[in-house]
Amino acid sequence: MDHQEYFKSAKGRGILATADGQGKVDGAVYARPHLMEDGTVAFIMRERLTHHNLQSNPHAAYIFMEDGPGYKGMRLFLTKLREEQDTELLYSLRRREYQEPPESRGPLYLVFFKVDKVLPLVGPGTEDN
Repeated sequence: MDHQEYFKSAKGRGILATADGQGKVDGAVYARPHLMEDGTVAFIMRERLTHHNLQSNPHAAYIFMEDGPGYKGMRLFLTKLREEQDTELLYSLRRREYQEPPESRGPLYLVFFKVDKVLPLVGPGTEDN
């Protein structure tokens, strides 16, 4: 399944799993990824544990579960490519507006990932995944 097409309309919730340089794992709730024209995906994140982990370990997994009955969704295996802080692109991609002033929230990062592998939410997937 093509993740670019899938995430244009999929509704649900996701978990972005990361680990630090020593292998300590974390998982955080994240919305659908932003789909970039070059085939990468991006997430907007604050300066918290997920962002911290990606500074020493660029690998992550995003697990998305669709709304509704059953277990439908997708697993993306990711490698961080780059990030940018408080850019116009980041603010143009935001899906929600927050009422807090910028100085109270701290920096925001737009973190870009290469999609290494795509698997269904459950099951092993197929040879072409």
